Amino acid sequence: MPGRLEGKVAVITGAASGIGRESARRFADEGASVCVADLAAEEGKKAAGEVGGYYVHVDVTDPESVQALYRETAERFGGIDVLFNNAGISPPDDDSILETGLDAWRRVQDVNLTSVYLCCKYGIPYLLERGGGSVINTASFVATMGAATSQVSYTASKGGVLAMSRELGVQFARDGIRVNALSPGPVNTPLLQELFAKDPEKAERRLVHLPMGRFAEATEIANAALFLASDESSYITASNFLVDGGLSGAYVTPE
Repeated sequence: MPGRLEGKVAVITGAASGIGRESARRFADEGASVCVADLAAEEGKKAAGEVGGYYVHVDVTDPESVQALYRETAERFGGIDVLFNNAGISPPDDDSILETGLDAWRRVQDVNLTSVYLCCKYGIPYLLERGGGSVINTASFVATMGAATSQVSYTASKGGVLAMSRELGVQFARDGIRVNALSPGPVNTPLLQELFAKDPEKAERRLVHLPMGRFAEATEIANAALFLASDESSYITASNFLVDGGLSGAYVTPE
């Protein structure tokens, strides 16, 4: 029985670790040819090797680097069907608006929002050549609801990703291209583990708001990305696909 992405070519940014790496595994399991795109060459090559994929070193904030990513992938595989624009950062110097400096603000906006603009700008033409495809842009639950433990530039960048995804989903709907924002809740990734190892109290403060009482696993977000990449989501576009364990719907959580 063929996989859900049999014959498809997918480019995943930020695929050397976390959600991106798990998504590369799931996409490949379902038959896709996967381009693992990342700045981390050693881990990126390892991830590509695990899935029989192809690693491309890319700086997602640089227009020429992004153009080369898609050109190289299309030349290798004959085209592109899926863009999973997943690369992002959440540095410690992005904090309350009262503390966050302009350099930190700009760095997060560049990696989290401008990169999605560039990947859509230069990636969508390849989908148009194929007569359609799927674009998945990683946003976040913080694009939907506020947090007193602020990361002001991260939150603003993810709000921008959500709004841009909605607009592109409407714009390209009749071209057979679906564009959706994937909005995870807190995910148990190395980045989150490192953050909370330094401050267990901060971790507990977040956990109490989660109806399921735990963070998501990267594989659970990868499964959602797989659904959006596949034809099973053929009538879903311009949406905010929340995978947050009920967080955004909760007022009081179970005891």
